[in-house]
Amino acid sequence: MSSERSKPEALDMEGTQTTKGRCMCGNVRYELTGPMFDVVHCHCESCRRQSSSAFVTFFNIDKAHFRYTRGRPISYESSDGVERTHCGRCGSPISYENPRELSIFACTLEDLTLVKPQAHIMVGEMLPWLVFGDDLPCFEQGQPVAGQRRKY
Repeated sequence: MSSERSKPEALDMEGTQTTKGRCMCGNVRYELTGPMFDVVHCHCESCRRQSSSAFVTFFNIDKAHFRYTRGRPISYESSDGVERTHCGRCGSPISYENPRELSIFACTLEDLTLVKPQAHIMVGEMLPWLVFGDDLPCFEQGQPVAGQRRKY
């Protein structure tokens, strides 16, 4: 098992930290230079089906602070106004995007210590056999703070 792990990169010329991520096979790589917002565990059926997992952890990023550095994921419209992406080679989910947000699947980051989940969302769709081992707040639907971004 290869571990291409990197800590956040050095600060760029403007003093902004660059963070990198990738799919499982490395064909799709990206970097982001802005803060992560709304770091959450999502329990909705769509996220479960895309990831084949009980829930997913993602964060939002300002689109202007995100760019692909190698390859491009395949996108598809999973529901009205929602694009989901994945690597065309290994199938790793990369993102969820709608007109308001760009959400990146947290486990694509090369340094997972940067991820500090703040809440569980969509627990109304949570699997009945799932038990949490944390004391994070739970929200029946959507984001923890409607209309406001929480920086982490």
